Amino acid sequence: MLVLATLISLPAAAQTSQEAKPTMPFAYPETRRVDVIEEQFGVKVADPYRWLENDVRNDKEVADWVAAENRVTQAYLDTLPGRDAFAKRLRALFNYERFGLPVRKGGRYFYARNSGLQNQSVLWVRDSLNGEGRVLIDPNGWAKDGATALAEWLPSEDGRLLLYSVQDGGTDWRSIHVMDVATGKVLDDKVEWAKFTMGAAWAKDGSGFFYSRYPEPPADAKFQALNENHKVYFHKLGTPQSADRLVYETPSKPLLSHYVGITDDGGWLVITTTEGTDNRYEINVIDLSDPKWTPRAIFPGLEDEWSPIGNIGSTFYWSTNHGAPRGRIVSLDVKAAKVGKDAVKEIVPQSDATLDGASIVGGKLFLTYMVDARTEVRRYALDGKAEGKVALPGIGTASGFGGEQDDPETFYAFTSFNYPTTVFRYDAKTGATTEWARPKVDFDPAGYTVEQRFFASKDGTKVPMFVVRKAGTSGPAPTLMWGYGGFGVSYTPAFSSSRVAWMEQGGVFVLVNLRGGGEYGKAWHDAGRLANKQNVFDDFIGAGEYLIAQGITGKGQLAIQGGSNGGLLVGAVVNQRPDLFAAALPAVGVMDMLRFDRWTAGRYWVDDYGYPSKEADFRTLWAYSPYHNVKGGRDYPAILATTADTDDRVVPGHTFKYVAALQAADIGGKPHLVRIETRAGHGSGKPTDKIIEETADLYAFAARWTGLAVKPAE
Repeated sequence: MLVLATLISLPAAAQTSQEAKPTMPFAYPETRRVDVIEEQFGVKVADPYRWLENDVRNDKEVADWVAAENRVTQAYLDTLPGRDAFAKRLRALFNYERFGLPVRKGGRYFYARNSGLQNQSVLWVRDSLNGEGRVLIDPNGWAKDGATALAEWLPSEDGRLLLYSVQDGGTDWRSIHVMDVATGKVLDDKVEWAKFTMGAAWAKDGSGFFYSRYPEPPADAKFQALNENHKVYFHKLGTPQSADRLVYETPSKPLLSHYVGITDDGGWLVITTTEGTDNRYEINVIDLSDPKWTPRAIFPGLEDEWSPIGNIGSTFYWSTNHGAPRGRIVSLDVKAAKVGKDAVKEIVPQSDATLDGASIVGGKLFLTYMVDARTEVRRYALDGKAEGKVALPGIGTASGFGGEQDDPETFYAFTSFNYPTTVFRYDAKTGATTEWARPKVDFDPAGYTVEQRFFASKDGTKVPMFVVRKAGTSGPAPTLMWGYGGFGVSYTPAFSSSRVAWMEQGGVFVLVNLRGGGEYGKAWHDAGRLANKQNVFDDFIGAGEYLIAQGITGKGQLAIQGGSNGGLLVGAVVNQRPDLFAAALPAVGVMDMLRFDRWTAGRYWVDDYGYPSKEADFRTLWAYSPYHNVKGGRDYPAILATTADTDDRVVPGHTFKYVAALQAADIGGKPHLVRIETRAGHGSGKPTDKIIEETADLYAFAARWTGLAVKPAE
């Protein structure tokens, strides 16, 4: 390992010690340093590991570094006694039949199913509700390593054709294909360079589909180039992609993205435009009866959320946060002379709870709310008259309630920490609920307790957390604390086979509903982003202090985990309070906050993080950027960072640079390692085998450093 030869210019509280190399139980690979120093707003910012940003596929030195790091990490993981026990138990816990929500089209029911340990879920179809299912697409034979996945899929209106996308090796890029449902024949139609969502919508007559995509990137920049110049096209079946009709673009504003949807009656195309990750949309509609397909701006300006949920003729229903930070339902006649936010009619006003989803099925409004990070589903007539709640099995999370406006039924999934995800059918006319698919899991729900607690963060804000453990587990006990805290994303109770494996061994699992999420609407999100981002870190630190003070866990027993923005969270709080944590598991984290907007989707994230090119934002980012704030001279917890070579959302260079900085610093003798997966991306599409192997490694590592005594595999 090389000791830093040149001091990285950091805030005074975060300078890296240049004392002698600390004694390590093993030797880290040597990481070359480069003399890169850039001045930003009077601050000299050193970036000695800039070369690790290069694509591992195109740079042999980076590839060699990755291989060397993996060898060191693998050698250490091989010494952990709990690893085999976790792997064996995880395989048993994952080995149960799982179903996705069914989609009804043309009398057929399409749904995903995994028999248990299949690397990828399989798409099935039934010709009637209770008919015998048959396999439509099985992606498990697409790649020897199981890393090519069936991603998004969408049946045509008559259920005769299927649009589906393929995800290879974890990349966010998609290729879109068309299948004849009756025969299983794949048509010649193929669309490339879709990303993040298939973003497609069938024409009502099945003649083709609308979709959005980016231009083809240079071959050597496929996984790193910025995503710009999004456009909407129409693909007519039987024609090549080169002949597709351009429907909508904004060439003077290349940072805008455009997504499409078609109304249930097939009469209108709705184009939703965004610039970043905020729910600030511009809406254009196209009357498809007009052959010119002329867009009309209904809600211009990228100011508020406007999500279409249905229409009756030209009267559209919308979910919006305009004038309602926690959400409300309004209507608007898109053919009226006056449109826009001032022309809407309120249907369902804002509630004390946070509106999380809305749909129209069977002529009724179904609104999903969050109440202290738990789901409540309310039903309304289209005039806004309340018609009661949908009875759920317990305290947890419900999702779904999709379908067309005249469908007689809808489906929803319910889950909680101690309730495996179960699919229910809801009769839209009678309100009767019946089970459609209940999994059989090697798990006893009665054997686990779930508590929701509230603690005071640094500024006095009350923050909720869920504490889950096996009945009889008493504190202080080794604890795995998980958080995210960003982009208005809410995390609610959900069943996880992986977490059961941790809790079975006597560990505690804690989910913290940090500011920056959407659990309490826009205000909660705003309180944890941009200049307020430190609140998220204070919340997570406060949660750890609370768990120790309450005797749930003890000093030296607390591990923390988070992915993506949650990986940033873990990296930041470890720098700020290394004494509080025994182990840290940052996954696919955004670790260089001064360069995140230079790759792929990073430029979208400025809504939450700010612009590194603006001085006020720069100073905020500089203060907490994990890569730039590794502080020597004190002991850090054991760290096992994870990333993947095909992560083209948060490029792996973030984690590579962060780990190199950790390994070069005087931060104690605990291991500071990185596990780099091959042919995997940001998370979606990862094969079951890879998930089990990675989780076993992470849990064995956390167990070793929190003192969790793992019982041997039987």
